[in-house]
Amino acid sequence: MPEALFQILEPGETRQKAACAPGTTRAIGIDLGTTNSLVATVKDGRPVALLGAEGDAIVPSVVHYASDGSNAVVVGAEARDRLAAVAPRDTITSAKRFMGRGPSDAEARRKLTPYEFMPAAPGEPVVRFRVAGGARAVTPVEISAEILRVLKERAEHELGAPLFGAVITVPAYFDDGQRQATRDAGRIAGLEVLRLLNEPTAAALAYGLDKAAEGTFAVFDLGGGTFDVSILKLERGVFEVKATGGDSALGGDDFDRAIAAHLLAALGLPADAGGEAGLARRALDAARAAKHALSEGDETVVRLDGDAQVRLTRAEMEALVKPVLDRCAGPVRRALRDAGVAAGDLSGVILVGGATRMPLVRRFVRDLFGREPLADIDPDQVVALGAAVQADLLTGGTGHGDVVLLDVVPLSLGLEMMGGVAEKLIHRNSTIPCGATQTFTTYADNQTGFDLHVVQGERELVADCRSLARFKLTGVPPMPAGLARLEVTFTVDADGILRVSAREETTGIAAAVDVKPTYGLTDEEVERMLLDSFAHADADVRARQLAEQRIEAERILAAARAAMAASPELLTADDRARIDAAAAALERAKAGDDHGAIRAGVEALDAASKEFAARRMNRALEEGLRGRAVGAVEAEVEKSAAAGGDLQGRLERAGHAGHSHR
Repeated sequence: MPEALFQILEPGETRQKAACAPGTTRAIGIDLGTTNSLVATVKDGRPVALLGAEGDAIVPSVVHYASDGSNAVVVGAEARDRLAAVAPRDTITSAKRFMGRGPSDAEARRKLTPYEFMPAAPGEPVVRFRVAGGARAVTPVEISAEILRVLKERAEHELGAPLFGAVITVPAYFDDGQRQATRDAGRIAGLEVLRLLNEPTAAALAYGLDKAAEGTFAVFDLGGGTFDVSILKLERGVFEVKATGGDSALGGDDFDRAIAAHLLAALGLPADAGGEAGLARRALDAARAAKHALSEGDETVVRLDGDAQVRLTRAEMEALVKPVLDRCAGPVRRALRDAGVAAGDLSGVILVGGATRMPLVRRFVRDLFGREPLADIDPDQVVALGAAVQADLLTGGTGHGDVVLLDVVPLSLGLEMMGGVAEKLIHRNSTIPCGATQTFTTYADNQTGFDLHVVQGERELVADCRSLARFKLTGVPPMPAGLARLEVTFTVDADGILRVSAREETTGIAAAVDVKPTYGLTDEEVERMLLDSFAHADADVRARQLAEQRIEAERILAAARAAMAASPELLTADDRARIDAAAAALERAKAGDDHGAIRAGVEALDAASKEFAARRMNRALEEGLRGRAVGAVEAEVEKSAAAGGDLQGRLERAGHAGHSHR
């Protein structure tokens, strides 16, 4: 097994750790959650959550920005319990739901929200909150950095020394933009980010090591803002992710919104709180409190404004949130199908995330998988504990034996081809780190550059996928179509972040890009990408075939016309009549939507021009040989044969080259 996954050292680095408490590592694991965050480390060979001054491991993911001009920032319980109520616009909760997202994203356009967003300028790539009485504008990355800074300070105080580094967990379904945003938040907080680790994988790591479990497990991770499901195989220290799925905008916050809307309606108030920030915050807080109370009891009384109160039963609450919870079923079934396992074949189902404490959620999971879920490790802590184990392993820890983590790419990655076709280089559920290289060629004569469009998704056409990045490779010498050779390499690192490089083989000219999309996928886009890939699979394949055949038709029509214009003296009347008739038939077929008819038209035009092409080839050979010594010709033939074909063969390959060659 590739043990080096945990043993990569830079030149000059050493595994020796600086002094700290005996049996303790200076590397930490952080669960940067939507609702709550935690930090953990390994002590005496076991991961433990680090406690704050009040003896609580949890830090509420809530940040308040003072409006008194002091630039003071308050993070945690005080911000949540006291300041959110009195200064709702200046107190940001659930910033993780906005990570890597733009102002036009659905999350930033929800009506029931206490926040004030900065007006989006044209092309504005990120969400910005107006805080501190309107004096500041902060991004989700900056807000997350404040939470990470508090966790870093807690760890340094507990360990008594500066940190070596941190592993930060992210939802498995975070895309490249959201992962980059998380890594940037860590850097802003002053952390050396050793690795981004998928949350379900972290949970399985903690659970598997703690219970010495082996087998195939599902991790059902429903937190405050995100939902993930992963199917993992645990065997002799190897944690291999077989498939993953989820929704990066689905969680307990959506339960709260559904309950809050009901409470407001029961009191005769507008469903969006009339745009009043204070009322929106009180409604959401009351909904969360009711949700917690009804996870323990059967009935509660909610007081929202003044003496007004609403009586709510557990059955009523569950009816409100059930439609939201039902959205988890689709990703679960897809993950099981992708992993090639049935629910009955699983060794267990691991619960992760605070929302899984709800009896409704546990019943839902039991019914979905046909077994009682496992929840004997605190679902709030298990992700941080697994991250701590990974951090310890990355910095040379030996307390967990030979452990290897094999995670996967959540969505396919590829390039746009001629005709708007998406060519996938790395397929979803490929094990990371991973890479793929593919060679492409030019479509037009004298093309001096390549426009590379990187896309993400499961559909066959670029229009149905998500754009990640664009970059150019220029300076290619003019050549006939099909002669240039562009080698494109995709690499996905252990954090799940993509890098794309391109190199023109004949000149050595190269370009590369670290793919950093400016905002992430919406929940609708994620669901659409996967659902549509299944629902439209047959239509997508037909659309791809049609696009490819139309491109091939355009290529051969252009080549035939150019040849006829360049060598009219070699055309007989019969040649011209046959070629013109075949070309006209191909034009008619190209205007239709039958890719088979277009292919037949291409073959017919190729056959009609065969004799004319042979005469042109013979003349080209005669002109090339005229006046040359026999020895020089023989040497070129031998060189051509060694390269894999004769001169005529090379011309045919150039003339009929497609858009890509594996």
